[in-house]
Amino acid sequence: MAARVLVIGSGGREHTLAWKLAQSRSCQTCVGCPRKCRHSISISDHTALAQFCKDEKIEFVVVGPEAPLAAGIAGNLTSAGVRCFGPTAEAAQLESSKRFAKEFMDRHGIPTARWKAFTKPEEACSFIMSADFPALVVKASGLAAGKGVIVAKSTEEACKAVQEIMQISGLFCFLCSVCASLMEGLWPPCLQHKTISDCWKEIMVSKDLFLKIKNTILQRTVDGMQQEGMPYTGVLYAGIMLTKEGPKVLEFNCRFGDPECQVILPLLKSDLYEVIQSTLDGLLCTSLPVWLDNRAAITVVMASKGYPGDYTKGVEITGFPEAQALGLEVFHAGTALKDGKVVTNGGRVLTVTAIQENLLLALEEAKKGLSAIKFEGAFYRKDIGYRAIAFFQQQPRGLTYKESGVDIAAGNMLVQKIKPLAKATSRPGCDVDLGGFAGLFDLKAAGFRDPLLACGTDGVGTKLKIAQQCDKHDTIGQDLVAMCVNDILAQGAEPLFFLDYFSCGKLDLDTTEAVVTGIARACRKAGCALLGGETAEMPDMYPPGEYDLAGFAVGAMERDQKLPHLERITEGDVVIGIASSGLHSNGFSLVRKIVAKSSLQYSSPAPDGCGDQTLGDLLLTPTRIYSHSLLPVLRSGHVKAFAHITGGGLLENIPRVLPQKFGVDLDAQSWRIPRIFSWLQQEGHLSEEEMARTFNCGVGAALVVSKDLTEEAQRHRQREKQASCREPDVGLDPGFPGSHPRLKFLNHKRELTNMFLSLSGSNLQALIDSTREPSSCAHIVVVISNKAAVAGLDKAERAGIPTRVINHKLYKSRVEFDTAIDQVLEEYSTDIVCLAGFMRILSGPFVRKWDGKMLNIHPSLLPSFKGSNAHEQALEAGVTVTGCTVHFVAEDVDAGQIILQESVPVKRGDTVATLSERVKLAEHKIFPAALQLVASGAIRLGENGKIRWVTED
Repeated sequence: MAARVLVIGSGGREHTLAWKLAQSRSCQTCVGCPRKCRHSISISDHTALAQFCKDEKIEFVVVGPEAPLAAGIAGNLTSAGVRCFGPTAEAAQLESSKRFAKEFMDRHGIPTARWKAFTKPEEACSFIMSADFPALVVKASGLAAGKGVIVAKSTEEACKAVQEIMQISGLFCFLCSVCASLMEGLWPPCLQHKTISDCWKEIMVSKDLFLKIKNTILQRTVDGMQQEGMPYTGVLYAGIMLTKEGPKVLEFNCRFGDPECQVILPLLKSDLYEVIQSTLDGLLCTSLPVWLDNRAAITVVMASKGYPGDYTKGVEITGFPEAQALGLEVFHAGTALKDGKVVTNGGRVLTVTAIQENLLLALEEAKKGLSAIKFEGAFYRKDIGYRAIAFFQQQPRGLTYKESGVDIAAGNMLVQKIKPLAKATSRPGCDVDLGGFAGLFDLKAAGFRDPLLACGTDGVGTKLKIAQQCDKHDTIGQDLVAMCVNDILAQGAEPLFFLDYFSCGKLDLDTTEAVVTGIARACRKAGCALLGGETAEMPDMYPPGEYDLAGFAVGAMERDQKLPHLERITEGDVVIGIASSGLHSNGFSLVRKIVAKSSLQYSSPAPDGCGDQTLGDLLLTPTRIYSHSLLPVLRSGHVKAFAHITGGGLLENIPRVLPQKFGVDLDAQSWRIPRIFSWLQQEGHLSEEEMARTFNCGVGAALVVSKDLTEEAQRHRQREKQASCREPDVGLDPGFPGSHPRLKFLNHKRELTNMFLSLSGSNLQALIDSTREPSSCAHIVVVISNKAAVAGLDKAERAGIPTRVINHKLYKSRVEFDTAIDQVLEEYSTDIVCLAGFMRILSGPFVRKWDGKMLNIHPSLLPSFKGSNAHEQALEAGVTVTGCTVHFVAEDVDAGQIILQESVPVKRGDTVATLSERVKLAEHKIFPAALQLVASGAIRLGENGKIRWVTED
């Protein structure tokens, strides 16, 4: 669910903040709160404001003006459990008390002008006249709403300023940074014109000076606040004056400036909501601000006639549609709605912001907006930007690496983003820490005694083209990892570490991060460390939006565990096929050609029988990783050979692990070939040989075992879906030395894997018993509970079934909790989900993903007596018959299509307890029966959402 954010304040700065936050996909609503919120809650009443935020489900508060920060709003809201972006009152003293700020800068060696504090004007004037330095800057120590600093031209003017501080004069260079205890997110400089009548010399900032200001002023400030026990979280905005001795601090502000905010935020490419969330979480390093490349912005303030003195309100403003058509941003500061019209309601009325490739173009666009927007008495500065433009035009410009097409800063930012992803893949033998010249792995620490190393390299092929065309990059990383680790698994090797190579013409951080996130997630599934990689930005080598991938996996096995055992393979051995997840990553040049000639697009619904997804999503189903489920099988000693069905399909890959004198016969009807392969064959008019030579046809890997150990091997690999099984339907034939597999067509049942969620364990035991039957079409791969130490987990463990506990209290939302569950389902290659006593409501996205593949049982004859108290409802209604229902799970509670029902009589004198016991007996009967119907394919959910009985030929 998208979040709601509260913005405190009502000026142009706050409009800009709300505008930028509203661009986030994570932000549903920006609630504005000027001096009072709804229900007449004053922003100075922090207790009432905190309750308002809780009632309105506000995710966090952003404070615009300085006064609430000085009053302690950030600390008070945080103490009440409401997240607030801004410094505490103690940290905000950098702005609210000029004396505190000066003393702080002196303590921490932060360059600032010499100073002295006074409480009596006559003493101050005496000092000004007799000081041995030009004492011409006069500041009010407390808050002055942006009007508390005067830079005087003479001692007389400075003395006058002491008597009456009214307005700031001049043009200053400002820097602004987002801080979270460490100085992590630097924001760009801007030039601010403040007086109406006078114009001081504009000061430009070179990159070297920019870096010096960061290191000697901003970083020292944030470090000093941390050292003094006042960690700074929020915006730190420093007014800098340049002297012969270098840059010195004129003043600090502890919030976004106004109108600086209006010119800086439109240049922010990053999601402001995510930047603020990361700052509040202390993880700003993972979400550093990214700025628009080669863009400049100019903002001009339009004011009412008479400002800063007396001015008229209520004057109609026109021209907003024209400004919008020009691509300009207009931010409201002092406006109001009156009789459906926008009218003036303040001195500074609005700002016009233009963003272009350079300042000159931005200025021209801003002028057009100023001409389009009209109200009586409007005036604005007409010299904005000219000196800055002249300055940049006079500067000789040398070429840079970035202008040549390689953005080192973006590459460094990518490394910072993926560091925690790679770190999470650490394993025994390797503590991942990106940034070195090479990665290290300790075989001894990983438990190996006499190891052999196995290495493999691969890519993803033209499956990348489909990912790029569909703009879906989060699964392609698993393809890369799977293609490499499945290859070394064929040698019997445990995957130890993985290296990736990502190359592109221009680095897109979002795309690259999505790809690497998928790689890291896949490495965790495979049990290997993402030890390092290379990101190559190569201008002119790739068209815009395209990239290429390569992967490198290294694994190890003890010397006596190396596969294949060619000397042990004999006539009559059995091939056990392991199901693929789909096409995996081979044959996509042919796939793309077939799709191009078909009537479908990648955005079209998938062909009939292929599920409720687009064709693109179906084709991008990631390659299955077999190491987690099959490595124990390979280590058992029962497996003589393992073949990864990769390029070359079934015909080319199985012979690679056989002695030359043997061939193999495969029964093509001993597994159910996924519908997508049939569609490709039909649309492309492909021969059976072409299909078998190009695609895996539903078999992603194959094991060779002795006939008498077939059942034992199958029990060892219960976590993995079988695609074919049991001799004589699949066997080795010595009559075809070195030949390709021959395909035979016989009928055979299929076998499915399943996943169960359970709390109490009553129905779970019935399901366990049912799936142990030789005729069962299903077996249980994992049991998940949201609570530890429950009976269902004990029963699963006694049955040798893996278990997981995922505590829902550790997640902020149902979606996050369900995502964690879904990751486990993917890890165990789950096909069917059964809810057995699981009482939490699942989120819509999760239910839709598992539509037609998730079963639940309810203790009544649905649609009667829905909800959690079905027995009470039945007894209260006085019915004589109730029962239980197994149904597919739908988004509405207890509303899915009914698979099976069993009636149970309600006896005279029944209580909830006695009725419940008899209904449970019926549940134990029909839940396993319903599972077998779905697992065998006898029942499925049709495309129309109704139950469909499938008649086998």
